[in-house]
Amino acid sequence: MPETLHPPAQPSAATATRQKHTGLFRCIAFFLLALIVIVGITVLVIWIVIKPKRLIYSIEDGSIQNFNLNNNHLNSTFNFVIRAHNPNGRASIYYDSIEVSVAYDDQNIAFNTLEPFHQPTRNVTRLKVGIVAENAALSGSVSKDLKLEKASGDVELDVHLKAKIRFKVGIWKSGHRTLRILCSPVTVHFSKSKGFQRTYCDIDL
Repeated sequence: MPETLHPPAQPSAATATRQKHTGLFRCIAFFLLALIVIVGITVLVIWIVIKPKRLIYSIEDGSIQNFNLNNNHLNSTFNFVIRAHNPNGRASIYYDSIEVSVAYDDQNIAFNTLEPFHQPTRNVTRLKVGIVAENAALSGSVSKDLKLEKASGDVELDVHLKAKIRFKVGIWKSGHRTLRILCSPVTVHFSKSKGFQRTYCDIDL
């Protein structure tokens, strides 16, 4: 008997729709991947071209007010003038959040936050900071050592800053980066008659 030939089965409408959607999803995924790669390369090229210079921080002045240490609890205000130098000629900096703290013998004793600000290119900004210790509980050993420092007339402190920053070049802005600054040791005199020695800080970005 002659063999009957049957035409190939046509895909159902549902199958054709799924295939169409699959192809569309693949195109979208490829486009998004290509966009991410292009943006990443652009950011890298901009960063290489800018070659941002290292920020320079130092503490130019410091004093202590209303120092009162009683029953292992401290009340005081630590005043500092912090010099922030942006040496970059192309990149300005947005400081979106800034935390500053004072530590003695590895124990935080005072804390404060600063107002956000924008620092232009090739700019020096001086931040006048009052860091308050309000009934701060100290360990017995830290309290004892701090009393001895007070009796000697000066104290060595660590000043920490932590900031969320963004670089801006033209209309381009970078993502947030965490800037950590350590100024140590900062020698502060209890007597205003003694001069303050400028302290340079270590930068981690």
